[in-house]
Amino acid sequence: MTATHPTHGTSRTRHGTAAAGLMIFAAVMLMLAGILGIMRGISAIAEDQVFVTTPNYVFAFDTTGWGWIHLALGVVAVLISLGLFQASTWARVLGVGIAGLVLIANFLSLPSYPVWSVVMIAMSAFIIWALCTVKRGDM
Repeated sequence: MTATHPTHGTSRTRHGTAAAGLMIFAAVMLMLAGILGIMRGISAIAEDQVFVTTPNYVFAFDTTGWGWIHLALGVVAVLISLGLFQASTWARVLGVGIAGLVLIANFLSLPSYPVWSVVMIAMSAFIIWALCTVKRGDM
């Protein structure tokens, strides 16, 4: 005599729905991080006086240079997020990589715009978490 659970079949469906939700969350967050990175890059390239610079920072770099870096990372992040909307494995791998690079770039440019850099570091950490918790068979 075996007992069956009426929710046995729905637990896998619920788990798959949660995994798909995490993937969409990561895709939207990566797209937002990319768009915001593009805007930050354009503003740093166009007007150097928007950002405050610290004279004695170990990772000193010209704000125009940081602008180009953030612009490039933003464009790549938006392109990868489009692949995440299709639940592509390559996009998950590259999404973790680009989110890590965005995190590092924001850490290194922390003195130029501290509050915004901390927000972007937190967004990147959430993106990495969301992309790493979804298993391949769950999608």
